[in-house]
Order: sequence, then C-alpha cells, then structure tokens
Amino acid sequence: MRVHLGSDHAGLDLKAHLTTWLTDHGYEPVDHGPFVFDAVDDYPVFCLRAAEGVVADRAEGLDSLGVVIGGSGNGEQIAANKVLGCRAALAWSEETASLGREHNDANVVAVGGRMHSLDDMTRFVQVFLETPFSGDERHVRRIGMLSSYDETHVLPPLPASARPGDA
Repeated sequence: MRVHLGSDHAGLDLKAHLTTWLTDHGYEPVDHGPFVFDAVDDYPVFCLRAAEGVVADRAEGLDSLGVVIGGSGNGEQIAANKVLGCRAALAWSEETASLGREHNDANVVAVGGRMHSLDDMTRFVQVFLETPFSGDERHVRRIGMLSSYDETHVLPPLPASARPGDA
C-alpha cells in the first residue's frame, strides 16, 4: 500500500519516523514535504499535495492512504478535506483512528505531533492503516450524501422527523 505523507514543521520529526516505520512494515511512503525544518512553513503546501496524491492513486485503482501531521492535526485535516475525494479524519486515540476508517471510509488520517508520544501516534497511524471500511449500508449512505454535496452543493433532504411542525 502506498501512503502519502505531508506535514508542517511541528510534524517533521514524526513524518521522518513514520517514513522509516512505513518502509519497515511493507508500505510505500511518498513524502510530500517539508524536507527541512522551517518554523514558519505553511502546512497547506504539503498536506494538500498528500491528499491529492491519495485521491489520484485511488482514481487509478491503487491501494493508497495518507497521513497529515501538524502540531494539533486540525489545520492539516482541514487542508486535506479541501481536496475533492479526500475524507480526512483527525485521530487522537486508537478508537478515533479505527472509526475514521471503519465508519467514514477516511482515506487520510491527521495526527497532532505535539499532542501525543511518538509511540502513541505511530499506533494511531498503524490502526488507521490496518482497519478496513465496514461497508455497512448506513455508512455507505452517509458517505454518498457527502460525495453528492461535494459535486452538487445541494443539501440532502431533511427527514420528516426533523421538519418543523411534522413531529
């Protein structure tokens, strides 16, 4: 499996660690930068490229996921989610890493390099990469609503139970 990586300066050390860890565990890391420490670098430059790489690979039928890393992971997740076809989940525990794949079919995980130990973050990434999408109908339906909105910008209809006066 190919794994696209992008970060900012706060995620540089974890990205370097993950590149080695991924290779040692049979993955093919693709590093989109940064490659040197720059305290004022801009995470969108690197995280957008990582997300684009995942989406392009998947469009070609390749098995590919991504990891974006920053201080908190929040900005990196937001950046990745700007790429059409990317579903980035912020992981702060093994459970959130697993649920991002299992329920949301996330194809990118965001982690905060300043939030957890190196071992914990590596484990979150490992859980994310190893967890399959459940394929449950309700999750497929919800992801379909998001994909439809991405393409049309039309909101999904409200269920009858959510309409004022229909309850």
